[in-house]
Amino acid sequence: MDRTHSRPAGAWLLPLLLASTVTALPSHPMITPAPDPQNRIVKRDFDAASYVHSLITSLGSDVSSYVASGVPQFFQDFPSGSAVESSLGIHSSDLAATPTQVLNLPAYANWTEQGWNVRIHGNVYKQPNISESRLNDLANVFLIGTDIKDLTLPEQTQARNMTAEIFVVQQRDVNVTMNFENDVDVRPDASGGVINAQGGAQTLDLPYPTTDEGDFDAFILLQNTTGRNGSHLMAGNATSSIQALNMYTNGSNMGNATAYLVPPEGFTIISDIDDILRVTKIYDPKEGLLNSFARAFTPWMNMPEIYANWSATIPNFHFHYLTTTPEQVTRNYMDFIFKTYPLGSFDTRPLNFSDVSATLSIRKALLDKIFQTFPRRKFILIADTSNSDVMSDYPQMAKDYPGQVQCIFLRNTTATDSSDLFPYNTKGFKDIDQKQYMFFITPDDLRGVDIVGGNCYNPAVVQNVTYGYQGRGFGNAGSLVRWDWSWSWLSVVVAIYLSL
Repeated sequence: MDRTHSRPAGAWLLPLLLASTVTALPSHPMITPAPDPQNRIVKRDFDAASYVHSLITSLGSDVSSYVASGVPQFFQDFPSGSAVESSLGIHSSDLAATPTQVLNLPAYANWTEQGWNVRIHGNVYKQPNISESRLNDLANVFLIGTDIKDLTLPEQTQARNMTAEIFVVQQRDVNVTMNFENDVDVRPDASGGVINAQGGAQTLDLPYPTTDEGDFDAFILLQNTTGRNGSHLMAGNATSSIQALNMYTNGSNMGNATAYLVPPEGFTIISDIDDILRVTKIYDPKEGLLNSFARAFTPWMNMPEIYANWSATIPNFHFHYLTTTPEQVTRNYMDFIFKTYPLGSFDTRPLNFSDVSATLSIRKALLDKIFQTFPRRKFILIADTSNSDVMSDYPQMAKDYPGQVQCIFLRNTTATDSSDLFPYNTKGFKDIDQKQYMFFITPDDLRGVDIVGGNCYNPAVVQNVTYGYQGRGFGNAGSLVRWDWSWSWLSVVVAIYLSL
């Protein structure tokens, strides 16, 4: 029997029940409108302290911890392993003949005295055979205020596919074998200077079997095997180019990814995805769920153009995409990124990081790992203000790794999107030079920065940073904000709870 961590029946549904009270919004992804500089006065004639305190008490500690953290409730506590078997009424023996599948995440490799050291990570699982009617029932759990039958046919298909990705059974104690091939399809001027490796084809076994949750994560040393025409992998201390090798997992037709051999020096951008590269509205549970589980992924404004320009103009720019989205729903993210943005390596949240406190710590752990792997590279960090872990982790990286953080860019979602009711804390930026960071409103604000030169602030973009809590209810969400008193109960809970 799979020994994957299990939860009490229905426990993983709790955040969704909380989210179900949110008022319905339009049924299509909304691009953030241009800010209105008028009518910025906040009305403060509402005394809700006693009401909010009773609300928090009635919600319970588990729910209020989600609200206070700003972590998206719908990306927490997905069922896994035995919990999936139990919910589907199956046993591990029922999956014996089911093919094993592998989520293989795009990897990065660093140069060492022994050669190229590549980090291989992902998850091994089996996909139960779930009927369409059962998938519809399960999908409806994630569709707040909407039934799957009310969606368009493409949206129904998307919702069922995403639900099927969640209800998988992870496989423990599996030995993973990886095949490397130098057959990457590189897009000119759209891959950050990535080139196809001229050698390095080989087969390697990972040193450890998968964990109880089906995860694997290990650095392994590549052999410098001979390629076509007697070519080899270029040494990391002899090139500034990023070489790429495709990785194929033995025994699975879905375990394919790319490894990026990144030289010791240069620039790496570590990019969040939700609400910075795509329209998610992760701070609005109903819209966030629809945008994540049913609707086609949509780029945020002209952000692909900004990334394409950086890819074409910054020499050998390494793109690394880091999201705390759970592994189960990562495939859609990867597919969207590599159809819309430059090629790059990828990090996501392993399954053993499942509760709020662990979710808030995984981003910092993954940031530490890549910073320590490339101690001589300069990093550009980009995300949005709706993530509380970003607001603490990004400025902390500049202090923990002096000289390694080149720029920090944060989209101020509160300043332009009235549905973002979560406050954000800017206190971590108090001792950081203004030219090293910028809060921005639209992608075009990023056109006035000089990443290579280290001037990351566009003076045309007003900052209004108070080095404390900012957002609706604090009267300081940022410049160019349109204010009204159309708060939902959730915004009241967040604002007052954080001020207690």
